[in-house]
Amino acid sequence: CSPFSSSIMSREQKVEDVQEEPLEPVEDEEEQVEEEKAADDTPDISQMVNVWDFEVIAKRNVTKEAWAYLMSGADDEIGLRENHAAFHRVMLKPRVLVDVDNIDMTSTILGTKVSIPLYVTSCALGRLYHEDGECCLARGAALAGIPQLCPTLASCTMDEMHAARSPGQTQWWQLYVNKDRELTKTVVQKAESLGFKALFITVDAPQLGRRERDMRNKAKMSANVQTKQKDKIPTQQGTTRAISSFIDPSLQWSDMPWFKSITSMPIILKGVQTGKDAVRAYEMGMDGLVVSNHGGRQLDYARSGIEMLVEIMDALSSIGADLEKFTVLVDGGFRRGSDVFKALALGAKGVGLGRPTLVGMAAYGEEGVEKVVQIFKDEMEMHMRLMGTPTVADMVPKMVITRNVADHFSPAPTDFLSHQVYDPLPLATRVSKM
Repeated sequence: CSPFSSSIMSREQKVEDVQEEPLEPVEDEEEQVEEEKAADDTPDISQMVNVWDFEVIAKRNVTKEAWAYLMSGADDEIGLRENHAAFHRVMLKPRVLVDVDNIDMTSTILGTKVSIPLYVTSCALGRLYHEDGECCLARGAALAGIPQLCPTLASCTMDEMHAARSPGQTQWWQLYVNKDRELTKTVVQKAESLGFKALFITVDAPQLGRRERDMRNKAKMSANVQTKQKDKIPTQQGTTRAISSFIDPSLQWSDMPWFKSITSMPIILKGVQTGKDAVRAYEMGMDGLVVSNHGGRQLDYARSGIEMLVEIMDALSSIGADLEKFTVLVDGGFRRGSDVFKALALGAKGVGLGRPTLVGMAAYGEEGVEKVVQIFKDEMEMHMRLMGTPTVADMVPKMVITRNVADHFSPAPTDFLSHQVYDPLPLATRVSKM
């Protein structure tokens, strides 16, 4: 895999000219001993009770620089934590005496039948968490029966990610728009020719956010993941800021018809955050949108995906939008089957999983990705029974109470978002030190 996809390189930076630089964290003898101890007491994957448990294993398996990049949010990380906290303010109204003997959570997203309305969303630099990076995510998504949204800022090339898919597996392409429109056109048309089924244009990132944990760990990170042209990339503020140079900050609404002219793939705008912009996307003929604050990594104090979803669905309904033809997806902070249930009941057609699939991969490879999705399936099955909804179509807005979702509060920063609500997975090495 090349450190970056060809889609973010200038014409002079050909993929074949990039030298592969393996991730080789610097370790002293003591760190090596600790790593061996950690490997000895890694629990069997069957012991993973919920999605949070994977974080405990994943954090031990990756470098501190990689962990900082994955878990960092913008500025004070309020938006990062709000993504999770907002679900606590959305309550459920179950129906009873409904035949829920048979539960069917299958659905269709952008023409693809899925085992559960989830997809692996795009996250950069997958090889920081597994040697096969995004190719491992592709295999995990296939095992789980869900689509994969492949990222522009991948550590594998487009060809490699495409080759890693299983027969019949659906992949979509996420696009950071490059300043060189001809290069952008080439990338889009290559994705379509390979068989990617939809184009997700990221619209919430004219510049990547200021993530201080990434900035503080800039030295090793930059050395490990940059190309041989790294002396031309301003890495002094961390990997996040360095890759901003590949993104066109002048992208605007007037550019959208051009994208429709260069591809027949459905076009989804990723990162829509207001009802007004959602209506504009619909009226301009886009095929859908992703409600997202970029995992709390762009604009701090941006509202959570679930809160924005309420506003956006109301706005689209107010103009009579055909929500069977216009696909609304959402991501950000989803860790429980109940979180997914709330989003689907509000009208989303699917939910993107980012950090959960990465920590699953970092902990157990592709089987970890599959296990993460299976946990969501198990929790969803339980909630569908308890809510009296045997199918996804039975989930309706009247089943969720959202009047308090805009009452914001700011939990204190911490690496593990669950520490205040759930006892994390105990490990033998930790117990022995108590």
